[in-house]
Amino acid sequence: MKNKITERRKELKITQQELADTVDVARQTIISLEQGRYNPSLKLANAITKALKVKHIEDLFELENGGD
Repeated sequence: MKNKITERRKELKITQQELADTVDVARQTIISLEQGRYNPSLKLANAITKALKVKHIEDLFELENGGD
């Protein structure tokens, strides 16, 4: 899953730790998400979308084609 967390977080001048604290996860989780090594649950993706003040979850997260 591709995402625009890093870009949006930097636009808002929010640190990885601040975002992690806001959505109640470890900073390492944010790092893994930003590097594309971890796909969030729908609940976490929604929380991050709200924390980064993005209107639609699809504007922040993009599903990659899985060959279906």
